Amino acid sequence: MIYNYMKLIYKATTMVLVILLLASCEAKKIVGEGTVNTSLTAKKIVKNHYTNALDFKTIKGKLKVKYNDGDSSNSFGVSLRMEKDKAIWISEATFGLVKAYITPNGVSFYNKLDNTYFEGDFSYISNLLGTELDFDKLQNVLLGQAIVDMKKDKYGVTVGDNRYQLKPEQSLGAFKLLFLVEPKYYKMSLQQVSQPAEGRVSSISYDSYQDVDGQAFPDKVSIKVEDSKGITGIDIEYKKIELNEKVTFPYNIPSGYSLITLEK
Repeated sequence: MIYNYMKLIYKATTMVLVILLLASCEAKKIVGEGTVNTSLTAKKIVKNHYTNALDFKTIKGKLKVKYNDGDSSNSFGVSLRMEKDKAIWISEATFGLVKAYITPNGVSFYNKLDNTYFEGDFSYISNLLGTELDFDKLQNVLLGQAIVDMKKDKYGVTVGDNRYQLKPEQSLGAFKLLFLVEPKYYKMSLQQVSQPAEGRVSSISYDSYQDVDGQAFPDKVSIKVEDSKGITGIDIEYKKIELNEKVTFPYNIPSGYSLITLEK
């Protein structure tokens, strides 16, 4: 009887240990030495990139945004709230003069300065950034993840400037893609979409990453779009980022506001 009892305890203890081990393996992030490993294949680099994708339910923080299109420039503070795969809410930080609410269904914002509002799809943002966007892609841009699903294609890899350089092995027609992956967290250092026939290059760069609750989060995102019209730049600096806090999305277009259309 004692033997059977001890055997039962042993089995139960073993089961608990196995469950804990599997859970820890699933949650483990890949952290490199900060220098490239020339023996890594493109497939392994891509796998590490997705293993290190930010694990979160919500994000709350402050942003400093700078905009420059060559003719005008502006800088302002923004409050940010996100719910993974569901919503992105931003508000001008001081007076809430401009608010935006973005979901997989579309984009909406209103401006208290001129009593106008907009509701539509992702066409305007896609045109602004120079590449076709949807909610998932926009979310990835903000978090340092690849703008396309890199698991669907094969990539060639070279090394330069202490970064992994990945390019698709197969032609993508009118588009050319380039990804630079930094070697510590395997997050994006640069992702670039080129359209040679249209003379347009869209670049999204990430200077460095900060540690937020043991995970890598961008310090700054710099977006630059170059075409025949000139250069448009958007710099986003993250401050006071909090993960998995309770968030709400207060958004209601005031009555009497005029609907506007945006040039695509």
